[in-house]
Amino acid sequence: MGTKRSATQVWRAAGMLLLAAGTVVGQAQAAEATPDARVTLQSDRAEVSYRDSAMALSESRQFPDRRKEWLADLSNYILAQAARAVPSGQRLSVTLTDVQLAGMYEPWRGPDWGNVRIVRDTTPPRIDLIFRLETSQGAVLKEGSRRLRDIDFLNSSLRHRGEALSYEKNLVDDWMRKEIASAR
Repeated sequence: MGTKRSATQVWRAAGMLLLAAGTVVGQAQAAEATPDARVTLQSDRAEVSYRDSAMALSESRQFPDRRKEWLADLSNYILAQAARAVPSGQRLSVTLTDVQLAGMYEPWRGPDWGNVRIVRDTTPPRIDLIFRLETSQGAVLKEGSRRLRDIDFLNSSLRHRGEALSYEKNLVDDWMRKEIASAR
């Protein structure tokens, strides 16, 4: 004896199959749209890497269209500072695991405020990284993970006034001076 189904039940079942198929296709497209490839910039004394994914870093999640520009700027700055701080015969590897720029956007203020970053003392810059300093023979001199923060960043000396990522560059300067240059 066969099971009889109403037309409504058949349409519901077909709709559920289409919904499930659409979800699988949507997930596959999302995975292709946000590859988890690692981007690495190198110099003779250092390398900086990060995941090239919209979900890789806090700041990227909110503004994925701007991430490549400021990540490249920050990575190149770390390379430049490493060239001065890392002695000849040593190599520094840095992996940026999370970055949150100082300030935040407040689009609720009006139509033109969506592109204006408001910097307040309650929104300090944050950089999380993993690093490894080693000799040319591969002996590890220093390694670890660090959470770079400066809650008094608005009252600190601003060495990069007028530059993009000035607060974040100050964090990098302080970390390099305390951790890498002191390892000489």
